Amino acid sequence: MSDTETLFDAIGGEKTITALVDYFYNKVENDPVLMKVFPADLQAGKVYQRLFLMQVFGGPNDYSRLRGHPRLRMRHMPFPIDQQARDLWVAYMLEAIDVVGISEPHRTQMREYMENGATFMINQPSQERP
Repeated sequence: MSDTETLFDAIGGEKTITALVDYFYNKVENDPVLMKVFPADLQAGKVYQRLFLMQVFGGPNDYSRLRGHPRLRMRHMPFPIDQQARDLWVAYMLEAIDVVGISEPHRTQMREYMENGATFMINQPSQERP
């Protein structure tokens, strides 16, 4: 990656981010635990996540133009996110990063961002599960 090239550009831009989000949401749609956390209609979230990831990794700032400041924790507060939901979310996102073929060092940068961001979204205590 050159001094002027963004992570967004280095990984393949919108095409790669779209593939990442599509793969991730396919996993979410088939996970009963996460479907209790996500809204029934996933379409808006899919669009917003794609726009957000494009922006955060150096692409166009369409997310902020459309929605304002990301305020991620506030926007996720209505959804009960505990450690289990966080761990599933991270597992699927990291899997998506690998499946779409993001290479080093960008793979590690994105993985760290996802892991840290997901931890920040936890807003519920962990439930004891039988």
